[in-house]
Formats: sequence, C-alpha cells, structure tokens
Amino acid sequence: MPSLVGEVGRMDAPLLELRNLTKVFTTGGLVHRRILKAVDNVSFIIPGDKPMVITLAGESGSGKSTIGRLIIGEHTPTSGNILYQGRDVRYMSRSDRRSYVREVQMVYQDPYSTYNPLYVVDRILRMPLRNFKLAKSKEDEDRMIKGAIEAVNLSADRVLGKYPHELSGGERQRLIVARALMLRPRIIIADEPVSMIDASLRAGILNDIERLKNEFGVSFLYITHDLSTAYTISQRMIVLYRGSIVEEGDIEKVVNAPKHPYLQKLIESIPLPNPEMKWKEKLSMRTEEITYKTEESGCKYYGRCPLAIDRCLKETPRLAEIELEHRVACHLYA
Repeated sequence: MPSLVGEVGRMDAPLLELRNLTKVFTTGGLVHRRILKAVDNVSFIIPGDKPMVITLAGESGSGKSTIGRLIIGEHTPTSGNILYQGRDVRYMSRSDRRSYVREVQMVYQDPYSTYNPLYVVDRILRMPLRNFKLAKSKEDEDRMIKGAIEAVNLSADRVLGKYPHELSGGERQRLIVARALMLRPRIIIADEPVSMIDASLRAGILNDIERLKNEFGVSFLYITHDLSTAYTISQRMIVLYRGSIVEEGDIEKVVNAPKHPYLQKLIESIPLPNPEMKWKEKLSMRTEEITYKTEESGCKYYGRCPLAIDRCLKETPRLAEIELEHRVACHLYA
C-alpha cells in the first residue's frame, strides 16, 4: 500500500509552530459587554524531524479546543502567528494554503455530528477526494477509500453502504480518522476523540493513533482532559490553565514529576482503580478558588493555589525551563 503521507517539507523549520497565539472573544452589547481571553500568548512547536503525539491537556474552558480551531482556520487569531514549515499561514499563497488545509486535518469529539444522517457514509469519504482532486478515476477513489478504511482496522465490506446510525460510535470515529488519512496529512488534530465512545472501544482508537504515527509518519496534536489516555500514547504534554501554558515537556517528566501546583492537583485527583488504595489525604483547595483574576498582571491560578505567595498576585510567571525537556510557569521555580 502506498504511503498516505504528503511530501516532506522544509526540515530546517518545525512542522507547525505557534508564536504568542492569542484569541479574545467578545460577547454581549455595550452595557453588558464581556471579554474572554480564551487563548493567552501560547507558543509551542510540533517538530518536523520525526512524527510524534503531543497532548494538549486541561480542564473544560482551558482553551485547548480553541487552539485546535485556530490552527485549522475555524477561528482567526486576535494576535500571534501560526507557522507551517516556516511560513505564516496568514500570508500563504492560494496553492500553499490549499496544501496546508489538506495536510493539517482535525478529528472532532462527536463522531455522529460529522455525518449527514440522510446519506450513506461513503459520501463523507468521497467528498474530500473530489474536492482536492486526489483521485484520477472512480476506481482510484475506491482503492484509496478501501486502503484508508483498512488502515484504521475496519472492513470496507462492513461499513461502506451503511448509514451513520447503522454503525457503532467507534466505527464512526474510525471512519473520520480514515477520511482525514486519505488526504495524506502530516498533522491530525484529535479533539477528545475517545470521550464520547464506550470505554471498551477507546483502546482501539488509541492504538490506531499510535500505529498511524509509526507506520504513516503522521503527527498528532491530541486534545484531552484525560491524563491517563494522554500518558498512554503521548511523547510530550502541554498543560493549559485558563488559556495559558502552565507546564510543558517530556511526558514522563510532566506526569511523573509535575511541578506546577495546578497539575499536581489534577494528578492527585485521578482515582485509582483499586478500592484498597485510597487517596493519601483529602484534596484541599483555597476558599478563593471560585474567584477569577481579570487584570493582566499576576498568576491566573492565584485564587486556587495552596502555595501562592504575594509575588503571584503581582507578577505574571513566565514559562521557563527548570530541567531539560521540562518547562513550568510558576514563581516557586523562578
């Protein structure tokens, strides 16, 4: 089977780079106007020298899905830059932009809402091939569709010709991955791809991600709130809190030796699948945890942090390297 991955670009630049990316949403009218900074000065790279799975983790409202939508162009950045192989996406030519749209694909959380229930699933697989003129004939289309379906461990005989409601959630989600794979992507942004399917099917999707990375050279930006699945398949992790990166680095260091108080609490709160092994102590949060800082200065986690000091209220911590492949935004490690 031929490679499903597009041509290799410049090797002297990251595959994808976010530089000081910020997105501000405004809601309400003049009287009750509300400003929400969903993404705040976020910078990270997806390397181009080897495929990898990078996790973007955080609780609901942390800005992780907004980052994914900024990358694929569903939202326009308020400020900052998105570079693909060293080129700013905003200033790409029409042909380069078309290649970018094809090579950076997104798999959404809900595997059902992507489909039109009035059509068989074949339609969602054929449309991108025709839009991007990737197949020379109907036979070529059939061959590419079958190859992509088999690549995600499905049987073409089982799924083709079926309506979405006739397939399981896991099958629908795998078909969306197959659809993205047919476009020969270099990056797939997977936004909570296993959160809405049965636990028994999640392992299969995660195995597919690992195998597609290794066999087809596809890098993944895995967006999730589930640190357990992230640890299973990722090489790096980026942890967000209210739109800002608080910790980032090698997955083993970030998960096994978390430094930021927010990530420490997240990991402490993960229940152990053993009734004989209880939490060592009761989790405690400061009473100010429901308050939110609106000013530009200071740490956003100040109101919830059990280790906060006066400096945290006045000065915004910078993301700094505390050891090789491990960065934290916290004054405790200044």
